[in-house]
Amino acid sequence: MSAGSGAVGAGRRLVRVASPLAALGVWQLLTSYDVELWLRFQQFPTVVEVAAALGDRIGTEAYWQDLGHSLRRIAVGFLLAAVLGVAAGTAVARSRWAADVLGPLVEVVRPIPAIALVPVAILLLPTNEQGIVFITCAAALFPVLVSTRHAVRALDPVWEEAVLTLGGSRARVLFSVVLPGALPGIFGGLSVGIGVSWICVISAEMISGEYGVGYRTWQDYTVVDYPGVFVGMATIGALGWLTSTAVEALGRRVTAWLPRPATGVRTSGTAGSAGAALPAAPSAAPPPSTSPSAVRRPEKEPVP
Repeated sequence: MSAGSGAVGAGRRLVRVASPLAALGVWQLLTSYDVELWLRFQQFPTVVEVAAALGDRIGTEAYWQDLGHSLRRIAVGFLLAAVLGVAAGTAVARSRWAADVLGPLVEVVRPIPAIALVPVAILLLPTNEQGIVFITCAAALFPVLVSTRHAVRALDPVWEEAVLTLGGSRARVLFSVVLPGALPGIFGGLSVGIGVSWICVISAEMISGEYGVGYRTWQDYTVVDYPGVFVGMATIGALGWLTSTAVEALGRRVTAWLPRPATGVRTSGTAGSAGAALPAAPSAAPPPSTSPSAVRRPEKEPVP
């Protein structure tokens, strides 16, 4: 690494640290002086008050219980969505029969906000806990499914044809070509899905939950404990950032075997790839004998 690139990296890290600190400083000034310029900051708690409330909460057992409940709901719902989304997305992309059966259902249900499924969860499932997990799963399912479908369809068919020519079975094609090649797009959908899951699990906990970060945040609002509300918001943001970062780090590790562009070179992915969260990993690397036009061929139709 050259001295110039090291200085650039240090400068970027400094900016990333200074940005939230500057935002906190502005927040403290606006709330300390009760500024009212169309936006009203008189009733907003100051940064110092929120920090004090956070310190008090961290020392209580209830705070960690709420974290545990929310994390468990996210883990179960998100893992279910990951398995179902990858399986369904691959099936829709690879099979005309699956595309005809599942495609219309996906397009009809996908625009419905997951939080709007709360009445359905209450009617169908016997406990609130199961209902919250159901809503969390529904929130993450469609980003994973759609990104998987696009990533699989965007793969260059020359790889599949090579395996079939050498006598490989369709199962071998699936596990040796399709799923590995689609991994960047799949993890892009997983990264989006984990963020949407947090939005919906917190909303579900506010509406019908018992325990959890969302439930506690809503309780603080009902008793006009505004510092407590901001503690809940900060906790939600930190949990969402940590889990999303973990998913992206796992994606980079799993796709480390894929070719990477040279450092500092910006590359554009294929139109069908959903791997925006993992820009360094292409959806599929073309073989040396493939012409450049083959990389941008249209998405292939699913096979029966």
